[in-house]
Amino acid sequence: MGLGAVADRTGYSKTSWERYLNGRLLPPFGAVEALAGATGADPGHLGTMWELAERAWSRSELRHDVTVESLRVAQARAALGEFGPPPMPVPAPPEPLCRQVPDGDGVRTVSAAEAPGPPRPTGAAGAAGQAGVPSVPRSAQPPDYRAKAIPMGPSGSSGPSGSAKPSGSGGRPPRRRAALFVTGAVGALLVVAAAVLLLGVGSDDKDQGSAAPPAPQPGTSAPSALPTGVKCTGDACAGKDPEAMGCGGDRATTAGYATVGTSYVEVRYSEACGAAWGRITRAGAGDAVRINAKAHGSSPARTEAGRVGAAAGHAADGYTPMVAVTAPGQATACASLKSGAKGCTVPRSV
Repeated sequence: MGLGAVADRTGYSKTSWERYLNGRLLPPFGAVEALAGATGADPGHLGTMWELAERAWSRSELRHDVTVESLRVAQARAALGEFGPPPMPVPAPPEPLCRQVPDGDGVRTVSAAEAPGPPRPTGAAGAAGQAGVPSVPRSAQPPDYRAKAIPMGPSGSSGPSGSAKPSGSGGRPPRRRAALFVTGAVGALLVVAAAVLLLGVGSDDKDQGSAAPPAPQPGTSAPSALPTGVKCTGDACAGKDPEAMGCGGDRATTAGYATVGTSYVEVRYSEACGAAWGRITRAGAGDAVRINAKAHGSSPARTEAGRVGAAAGHAADGYTPMVAVTAPGQATACASLKSGAKGCTVPRSV
């Protein structure tokens, strides 16, 4: 048979069958049943093949979405990498606590012969008293910085070797001892502060660990991130258009179906949205479809209805707003045709 003959016998348009048979569009299950009736094929075998095609179609869409998302992430990373990370500031070297004075920086060790002594007498007495000591002009003597800073003994020498030594324990300068003392005090304070902070954090953790987590309020659920394109979930989807909320397409499956007259009625269920709706295909103007949801949990029973518009032509489609469900078996779709035929869906066998 040609496409025209198939379209006449099944009620689906020639354009639709061209897309179905070329693999550009997944046919509804009603079209598969109609094709089986028109060609005399086994509906069970064609139904099995349709289920496999639907699964493969969903996997192909998922792989496409993952590939597109990976390309977008790679492009974003490449764009950010062009600028490079900001340069890190170079910290200035710490200032030393103590500075060592190099030799020849204006400070020298004063020997016993050069150390200042008692005032020298002038005249002959002075000459007699200093007969054994060479005379050094005052202008040629080096500055006595160290002699002024360090007290000397009565004979101008503080040790048997004749070299001057600073006073105090261990021979350390007073400034260095003070710096070491301040450093030790600051370190001790830091250790005490760290111990207090650690003890405080530990007690807070114990208090928080012993407290029981707050119980969730009845009728509420923990928020979770919705898939890309999905705009509602659960009770928030009740009464809303499934196509506008992103719940249709490859995010929905057929949970129940029935053939009423020449029309095909389905229960479409979206696990991502937690909702279901009724859909009728091959319908005429004025044909109505209704979705009934059972009460579950804190959600009451709910019913939504839809009708094919008067402007629709032959083999038109229609669907209802959504009802909130948690499982595909909680909803039933019923159709009422202008011809008087009525019927409801049966759950789809897994």
